[in-house]
Amino acid sequence: MKVIKTISAMQKYSTHCRKISRSIGFVPTMGALHDGHRALIKADRHTNRIVVVSLFVNPLQFGPREDFQQYPRTLTQDRLFCEKAGADILFVPNGHAMYPDGFQTTVLVGKVTQGYEGQSRPAHFDGVTTVVTKLCHIVAPDRVYFGQKDYQQAIAVKQMLLDLNMPIKMVMRPTVRESDGLAMSSRNTHLKPNERGAATVIYHALKEGGRQIRLGERSGARIRGAIERVLNTEAVVNVDYVGIMHPDTLEEMKKLTGRVVLAIAVYIGKTRLIDNVIVRVPTL
Repeated sequence: MKVIKTISAMQKYSTHCRKISRSIGFVPTMGALHDGHRALIKADRHTNRIVVVSLFVNPLQFGPREDFQQYPRTLTQDRLFCEKAGADILFVPNGHAMYPDGFQTTVLVGKVTQGYEGQSRPAHFDGVTTVVTKLCHIVAPDRVYFGQKDYQQAIAVKQMLLDLNMPIKMVMRPTVRESDGLAMSSRNTHLKPNERGAATVIYHALKEGGRQIRLGERSGARIRGAIERVLNTEAVVNVDYVGIMHPDTLEEMKKLTGRVVLAIAVYIGKTRLIDNVIVRVPTL
């Protein structure tokens, strides 16, 4: 595995790959890698000749009260992780190179970013879509990989790629979970032992929502209520939102048909966690 630290070197490498018709798959990350990232790298490896992973903690997607300074930075471990997982290139740009003095441009995606995470974390998606646009221009991949846990983010990137005529396919892979169902996340390391135990209620609540749908419930409001009741069984869990959303438009679904995304954001202590499941609604 080769480590590339400059934008110009990454662009030169990508240009060489295109000249010799080698497909590039790209996994953008902020580091603190775990088995969820391993699954993305594995999927990338299965489809593409060249696997590029980036490590960049993007300041633009953190709000003023969020955990940018506390976000785990584990470059040495992440480098070994990527090498063992099968990456060919580890791209590690620095902040000044990505956002030099005088940087002024922001990439804004509209409707799909406005609710849920976009409402709870103003300007978060502006930072995400800006950095992903920059990284995709630098790496020039054929495919870019995201996990389902960050569902709204993946849909925002898909919309951005479409709207900007970028010839890149967004590939979304299933959420990877701990043995007790908790979605893998770098932020799980912030949880105290009692909070870690309580966090399993997130997946239990999502499963209860899916169970109610399979039993015949079609009211979005009642499904939300069922999910919230499970979440409220843990005193340390504070609900940010429960979303009952259309998988493509992310609009709130009042009457459930087809497929539906059940999404949760909660605070457990000072740690904010998100998760979701996609449920196919049976025909009654």
